[in-house]
Amino acid sequence: MFDRDLDCFADAGAERPALPVRSVRPDALDGALAALPPGQAAFARASGFAALPGQLMLLPGPDGLAGALLGLGDDRTPFAHGGLAAALPKGAVARLEPGDFDMDDAVLGFCLGAYHYDALLGAPRTTAKLSAPIGHEAARSAARATWLARDLINTPANHLGPAELADATRALGASFDAQGQVVDGERLAAEYPTVAAVGRGSARAPRVASFTWRGSAAGPDAPLVSLCGKGVCFDSGGYDLKPSAGMLRMKKDMGGAALMLGLARMVMQADLPVRLAVRIGCVENMVSGEAMRPLDVLRTRRGLSVEIGNTDAEGRLVLCDLLAEASDEHPALLLDAATLTGAARVALGPDLPALFAPHTPEGDAVAEAVLAAGRSCADPVWRLPLWPGYDGWLGSPVADLSNVSSKPMAGAITAALFLQRFVAPGTAWAHLDTYAWNDQTRPGRPEGGEALGLRALFSAVRTLNRVNKGA
Repeated sequence: MFDRDLDCFADAGAERPALPVRSVRPDALDGALAALPPGQAAFARASGFAALPGQLMLLPGPDGLAGALLGLGDDRTPFAHGGLAAALPKGAVARLEPGDFDMDDAVLGFCLGAYHYDALLGAPRTTAKLSAPIGHEAARSAARATWLARDLINTPANHLGPAELADATRALGASFDAQGQVVDGERLAAEYPTVAAVGRGSARAPRVASFTWRGSAAGPDAPLVSLCGKGVCFDSGGYDLKPSAGMLRMKKDMGGAALMLGLARMVMQADLPVRLAVRIGCVENMVSGEAMRPLDVLRTRRGLSVEIGNTDAEGRLVLCDLLAEASDEHPALLLDAATLTGAARVALGPDLPALFAPHTPEGDAVAEAVLAAGRSCADPVWRLPLWPGYDGWLGSPVADLSNVSSKPMAGAITAALFLQRFVAPGTAWAHLDTYAWNDQTRPGRPEGGEALGLRALFSAVRTLNRVNKGA
C-alpha cells in the first residue's frame, strides 16, 4: 500500500513522443540558443528566457510543442529539476538532454517533484512523466524511499494507526525477505513498558514492529546497523493536552518512523554488506481513563524509573526502550529519528533536522559522516551539542529521572540527553530531531510530509560501512 512503484516514468514504447528538455545555465545561454532553430531561438529571446532557476520556456514547433528550455541558474542540487514535472503540460513525456548538470540529481529531482499523495482522491492527479535514461538506480531508490516516507506521513491518522504502521513495517521487511515480528499485549508491557504506557490511553493498542535483514555479501559478523523510529500515529498530548493549532498536524508525529523505514528501504535496495535491525514504536497518545497521568512513575526496559513531568513528552518514552534493546546488541551504528521537540524547530527552523551524537570518538565520527553527507547530497542537517552540563535538569525527587527538563530552555538538547541515558556507553549513536514536513510547496518539495535527512543518513551509513570494512 505504501511502498509503491514510482509512476513518474513513461512506459517503454509510449505513444506520445518525448519532449526534449534542455537545461541551461545563464553563462551558457547564448550557446544554447544558437544551437536551436532560428525561430525557436528568436521566440525564447523575445519571451525573456534568461535561464533563471526554475524558469521554463516551451518551444513551438510545426505540430505544436517542439521542446522546452529549463533554467538552472547556479543551482547544483536535485531541486534544480524539482519543478519540471509540475511545470510541463499534464501528460507530457520529457526527455532530459545532456548538459551542465548531474543526470542522477536531475532524475531524482524530477521524481521528488512528481510526487503526489492522492490515495484518497476520487481521481488520481496527473503530471508530466520522464523518459528516463537507462540506469540511475541510486536516484530511483532514493526517490522511492522518499515517496514511501511521504506517503506514511501524509496518510490521515484514521487511516494509519499503530496496527497499520506495524503492518507497513512488516510488509516492507517481507518485500526484502527480512525476518519480522510485532510485539503487543502483555509481552509488550513486559519487554517495552514505556511504549505500552504511552499507548495505553488509546483504543488502538500500541505495538513494536521490528525486522532483521542481512545483505547478500554480509556474513554473521558483518557490521550491525540498527534503526529506531518514533511512530506516534497521532499525538493529542495526553492529559497535557495540546491546543487545537498544535494538534492540527499531529498525524506527522510518526515522521521519525517513516524516515527510518525509508532509510531501511535504501539500505536493503542497495544490498549493503551489513546486518540491519529495525525497530518501530507504533502508538497513539490519547486521553482516556487508561492514559498515563502527570507525575506517574514508569519503569523502563533499562531498569531506570521515569517520572512523567509532561504527558506530551511521549516520544522519548517511545524511543527509550527501543534504544536500550538496540544498543545492548552492540551495533556498529545506531540511529534514531523522531519528531521530538518544538525546540529544535525554534532553533533551526523547518528545513534543518537537529543532529545529536555523543562527544566521543565514536559519536563524533558518526556526526561528521552525516554532516558531510548532507552537504554533498543537498540534504543538510545541523549538529547541536549533547551538552552534559544540562543533564542534571532531568532530575526527579521520586524517580531516576524525569521525562522533561526542570528548565524552560534547551528543550531539544535535554530531550536528546534523556535518550542518551538509555544508550549503552561506547555506542556509535546519533539522534535526529526532525520536522518531517514541508510547510509550503517548493521545487521537488511539495507541501506535506517530508523525509528530511534521508539521503544524508543513507550516504553516511554507506560511508561508515566502508570504514568498518577497511575499504
